[in-house]
Amino acid sequence: MPGIDSIKPSSSTKPFMLGVSGGSGSGKTFFAKALQRYLGDKACNIIYQDNYYIDQSKKFDFDGGSVNFDHPESLDFKLLGQHLAQIKKGIATDIPTYDFATHTRTKVTCRITPLPVIIVDGILIFQAEEVRPHLDELVFFDTPEELRFKRRLERDVKERGRDPKGVKNQFEKQVKPMHDHFVEPSKKYADHVVSDLGDYGDILELYKRKLKHPGS
Repeated sequence: MPGIDSIKPSSSTKPFMLGVSGGSGSGKTFFAKALQRYLGDKACNIIYQDNYYIDQSKKFDFDGGSVNFDHPESLDFKLLGQHLAQIKKGIATDIPTYDFATHTRTKVTCRITPLPVIIVDGILIFQAEEVRPHLDELVFFDTPEELRFKRRLERDVKERGRDPKGVKNQFEKQVKPMHDHFVEPSKKYADHVVSDLGDYGDILELYKRKLKHPGS
């Protein structure tokens, strides 16, 4: 696998795409951001599955209600697949953004430059046939349910202004069933499954070496 020093972002060089998945609160996004910080903004971009939610403003009623954000049909994976294909061709691409407070796809877009490394982060990206073929390697974080819920509760209350009872209701009625049905089975596609919390540092060091130094 080529390292960053040997890659120049151009139309003739394909970015290396690393897929990072696992249940909500599994630590995948923490890993993705840590790896990007190490590689640097000029070498690595992150694309989040969450940017590709379909506008739900007309359907949303309450957390755990009529809109199931953890079902594949709530996401525009066709568009994500198209964007990944463009980026692999060296084409800078404007991707959508989503507002979780209003449940709308905003008019603001985010420019993704085809840097040497593109990390794709999302709970359902390994399950999506439109996305998986574009990923060069796949890492799955297999984290205990109790810890995943604790992290999700903290995030949704602090960052998304959610009510704790609503978060719990959503987790029990939608997040857990969808995890068991879609997310957990998708780990069979992973090149690396991080199942022990102590392995986090090991997988981070592995990709630091692989993506920083050619041939390591």
